[in-house]
Amino acid sequence: MPTAADKLPVKRIKLPPGFKVEVWASDVLDARGMRQGDKGTVFVSSLFVAGKIYAVVDKGGKREVKTIAEKLFLPNGIEFHKGALYVATPKDLTRYDDIEARLDNPPKPVMVYDKFPGDVPHGWKFIKVGPDGKLYFPVGGPCNICDPSDKYAQIFRMNLDGTGVESVVKGMRNTVGFDWHPKTKELWFGDNGRDWLSEDLPNCELNRVTKVGQHFGFPYCHQGNFADPQFGWGKRCEDYVKPALLLGPHVAPLGMRFYSGRMFPAKYQNAIFLTRHGPWNRSQKYAADVVAVFIDAKGNARMEPFLTGLVENNQYLGRPADVMVMKDGSLL
Repeated sequence: MPTAADKLPVKRIKLPPGFKVEVWASDVLDARGMRQGDKGTVFVSSLFVAGKIYAVVDKGGKREVKTIAEKLFLPNGIEFHKGALYVATPKDLTRYDDIEARLDNPPKPVMVYDKFPGDVPHGWKFIKVGPDGKLYFPVGGPCNICDPSDKYAQIFRMNLDGTGVESVVKGMRNTVGFDWHPKTKELWFGDNGRDWLSEDLPNCELNRVTKVGQHFGFPYCHQGNFADPQFGWGKRCEDYVKPALLLGPHVAPLGMRFYSGRMFPAKYQNAIFLTRHGPWNRSQKYAADVVAVFIDAKGNARMEPFLTGLVENNQYLGRPADVMVMKDGSLL
């Protein structure tokens, strides 16, 4: 069952002066990804526990939560585009047409693409339509560390009908969040670093893509300067694109968005809000927060805390998984 609203650790959350946090909807089990439709419906995906896609409807008063799909296989990736909701699992991509007009009687999903590898390790998707009108999706490395075939460890894009699949990024271990800079239109993505080397190595990364086909190091080089002890022999870190920002070891970056709303102070315009889910296998828990990443005209990035307070006594009170800029400029 979803955690009741009055049991959520809202009072423990810390924000910069002038900001306020409140529960927006609480009847959503295993919430993972979020998208807002043209008519204001907020669609929410889930993972292991629920396997559902929800629609949260706000008509004033208590928001209504509807289930529009269930019994799905890790349906993490969702995107809303031109009236349709796209849903990606590790196996396939489907589309629900005219969904906001049919929340009480959802349409049968249309199969768009059914050739994802289907692996569970790093197989769940984050999907988003780019400035070029194509749908972008990752296929993560199917392992903690390995030298996978050329169908893995990349970000791809396709036409909206599932044709024209091509690689955009190589050497990506596991991204569960990416977005495009509102001005430069450059793609930025988070990448989860490998495990079982050290509690403090390697860092997870925030990466900037300046041209199609760049290689970001996996599995040969981590964090731009650390050769993998197994697969790094004969490789040079200098041959791969360095991260724009190191996010901390094992912090598990998930959802991220560039902020383009008008509600927040001007300093946050075109900044990235990025969720750090927090380590799952580190003895000292940390992160479980949202950071703001500021990017200068040369592409240099720095981060500062934004939403904190969810780690107490080496335990997680909550672990952020996604962020979304609402039409009114608030951050969900």
